[in-house]
Amino acid sequence: MMYELIATATFGLEAVVRREIENLGYEVIKTEDGKITYRGDERAIVRSNLWLRASDRVLIKLAEFDAATFEELFQGIKGIAWENFVPSDGKVIVTGTSVKSTLHSVPSCQSIGKKAISERLGAHYGLKTLPETGAEYVVKLTLLKDRVTVTLDTSGVGLHKRAYRLKSVEAPIKETLAAAMIELSFWRKDRILVDPCCGSGTIPIEAAMIGKNIAPGLIRTFSSESWNIIPKEVWEEERKAARASIDNETKLNIVAGDIDKDALAIAKENAKKAGVSDAIEFVEGNMGALKKVDDEQNIILISNPPYGKRIGEKESMESIYETYRYYLKKHSEWSLFVITADKDIEKKIRKKPADKKRKLYNGRIETCYYQFYGDKPKK
Repeated sequence: MMYELIATATFGLEAVVRREIENLGYEVIKTEDGKITYRGDERAIVRSNLWLRASDRVLIKLAEFDAATFEELFQGIKGIAWENFVPSDGKVIVTGTSVKSTLHSVPSCQSIGKKAISERLGAHYGLKTLPETGAEYVVKLTLLKDRVTVTLDTSGVGLHKRAYRLKSVEAPIKETLAAAMIELSFWRKDRILVDPCCGSGTIPIEAAMIGKNIAPGLIRTFSSESWNIIPKEVWEEERKAARASIDNETKLNIVAGDIDKDALAIAKENAKKAGVSDAIEFVEGNMGALKKVDDEQNIILISNPPYGKRIGEKESMESIYETYRYYLKKHSEWSLFVITADKDIEKKIRKKPADKKRKLYNGRIETCYYQFYGDKPKK
């Protein structure tokens, strides 16, 4: 069966997610702020969850209609063929958002939605009370200017949860954002990638997973795995195919460093869990990773340095910027890709505008992805 699917995305990453969907071979219908709509069958749901690196979730779009009253909302939701998705014991959870809509009370909309779904399912299965002891089905009601979109979440836990992060450090970057930063950079398998402020290792790990062609969702589970609409053999086949496509032959050159010994220890554990410890060299010390590659030309720096939001970080940032300035002046062919909330970074690093910049959000923090291009590497 063909579905209208929605891959949600952090603001600013829509183009990245669209490209990933197209690379999987699916037709994109439209791209809007925070979501990319495309067509696909049950296997597309599985592949999207396993392979999308920068998307937050994969949803099935069930309906879209106008509703300015609770009765219109109730009838619109009740009119959906829920029995095609939810079995008699399915546990339905309704979430929602409302922006500039007459129906501004989200809890009320959720309650109406739950009642409408329960009545439809109860009538279909001949039950006065639904047991809700089975698989979980999370329904989202999105109300925008009295237009209602009803979706079903196939992912469960957000796609940034790759299941390799056994431990973390304070204020880590999301895996989906780290993957997008790499995809937006010049890095390819034959180039050296360096992250001098690796923290718990998210950027180098995501790079190694891209380089080794490891599906980001390979070692985690998804809510739709327990749904009847997707045969279990489809999940088994796609996971088997994903494992077979891993590239263990190409040698990657990824160097990651951090001044924090504990953070490096965590990064190494996470890399091992992700299956990429053989592709990353971890270096201890203040910018030790840069010293390690000082004699190399083909360098891509991708970094998420401290934002100066906590005590002591401002001084740390200035030291990091000074080191960047030194190495970029010494190696004009090096390229730097850095995400930060510091709006003065351009004049602090190269005293000229970045070659490209993109507004992004790291969690709830508004940041910018600055891209400083180096000269063409010498042969």
